[in-house]
Amino acid sequence: MRLIVCPGSAVETLLAREPVDHVLTLASPDAEVAARDVPATVLRFNDITEPRPGLISPSAEMIRTVITLGQELPAEATLLVHCFAGVSRSPAAAYVLACAASASGDEASIAQRLRMVSPKATPNALMVSLADQILHRGGAMSAAIAAIGRGADAYEGDVIDWTLGGPARA
Repeated sequence: MRLIVCPGSAVETLLAREPVDHVLTLASPDAEVAARDVPATVLRFNDITEPRPGLISPSAEMIRTVITLGQELPAEATLLVHCFAGVSRSPAAAYVLACAASASGDEASIAQRLRMVSPKATPNALMVSLADQILHRGGAMSAAIAAIGRGADAYEGDVIDWTLGGPARA
């Protein structure tokens, strides 16, 4: 599967120039989400790494939805994954999808690949932790994300073009 990971500001441009089979939108609870001509999944939660009063945390059910989407799309499909800034939630979803499509033990190399193509990415640690539990990775996913550290400060992340099982590129 091909993943295109981006900030919300790049979605329309990418949809106009790239053949996309499905869009995964990771939006804040009150954010407007444009209707699209492409099949879409919208998950609404705040970009937080621990539960906070008045905010909606990512849940295990939401992360299962991400994993299931990756499993159900054909291997040749292109999935566009975006959040508002393209720094935390969408890179976390891409990392989760890449780990779910790879053997246990590949978590660190996948995280390093993500860092290489997106120096700005700071994958949402709570999303990764939930996926780590769901995929029975024994903390390896969370440890790998912690090892790459916080990305460079940025208002928006990079557009990432990543074929699962192949190299990612910015």
